[in-house]
Amino acid sequence: MKTVVLPFYVKLACVLLSILLLGYLAILGHTILAPLILGFLCSVLLLPLANLLERNFQMPRSVSSLLSSIALVILIGAVFTLLGTQLSSLANDWPAFKQQLLKSAADLQFWISDTFHVNNKAQIDYINQAASKSLSTGTTLLSKTLMSLSSLFLLLLFSFLYTFFILFHRRLIVRFLVNSFKENHSPVVYEIVYQIQYIIKRYVVGLFLQMLIVTILACLAFYFIGVKYSFLLGLITGIFNIIPYVGIFTALVITVLITFATSTATNVLFVVIALVVIHAVDGNYIMPKIVGSKVQINTLIALIGLVLGEMLWGITGMFLSIPIIAIMKVVFDRVPELKPWGMLLGDESSEEGSYMKIPKRTRKQKIENLLD
Repeated sequence: MKTVVLPFYVKLACVLLSILLLGYLAILGHTILAPLILGFLCSVLLLPLANLLERNFQMPRSVSSLLSSIALVILIGAVFTLLGTQLSSLANDWPAFKQQLLKSAADLQFWISDTFHVNNKAQIDYINQAASKSLSTGTTLLSKTLMSLSSLFLLLLFSFLYTFFILFHRRLIVRFLVNSFKENHSPVVYEIVYQIQYIIKRYVVGLFLQMLIVTILACLAFYFIGVKYSFLLGLITGIFNIIPYVGIFTALVITVLITFATSTATNVLFVVIALVVIHAVDGNYIMPKIVGSKVQINTLIALIGLVLGEMLWGITGMFLSIPIIAIMKVVFDRVPELKPWGMLLGDESSEEGSYMKIPKRTRKQKIENLLD
């Protein structure tokens, strides 16, 4: 039988069309895919706890999966409770914030009048005109905010459900993946499955360690500078720092505004310097040593993935883009036809086959954990 060889431009057109189709399907399936992938990441992280409850305490799979999922909810709830407690104390000082902001606005108004020779009445008229335009869109803004909160609640709810069911049916899922390929490919499928589990677990743990270290550094810096809400602002900095590239700048804006309303301009300058130094330490040491060593993806691909993730799924897509690319690299490295793409996703400084450096004992334990 004669084999048909397609021209290069036909292959390229098929690849581009497939990428566009996948992107379109990802946009349409955002409501299902985003919590499903997030639940998958959480289930991989909770798998050791579920195995511990099953083996050491003889719990049924359903009970161990449920308790593991609830433990994650309690941990996340504790973080949000701590953050809410700090925000409530911040809200109690709102009158002082308002007075400080009014004073700063008056000083700014005087500076504009003295520098640009724009009288106070013209400035007030311009502000009133801008405020009236903002009020006309206030209802739309409020409705969008409520929809965002409801979407976040649904995302967390379905992520919890997916986490539980993936943990509960993990043996069935693995066997489905193995049986989807020929029998001689079973070792490769098992290899890919436990490598994905290994990498995701280390990546998520590294991400939490990074958040903890950045939070501690920011809290200490703000405390010694003399910022009033040093713990709250340090916690916000650590949490927002999880969002690559843009998170630290968002935390910088929030921290500068709160510091400006509660302290002097000198402290604001010190806060900016402290955050720049923390970001430099995080980008050059913490991120490469703790997180980057877990997922060896080059900076260009990571940046493209973040942009595409934000375009498709917003902040959720930015958070999920790095682990998704890491999973793709694991698959590409194990499929001979896709190895060049795995090289493209990887880092030049990383050694070839670095994902394969998993102890044999750990490898055997992981396969047993997936099938038990």
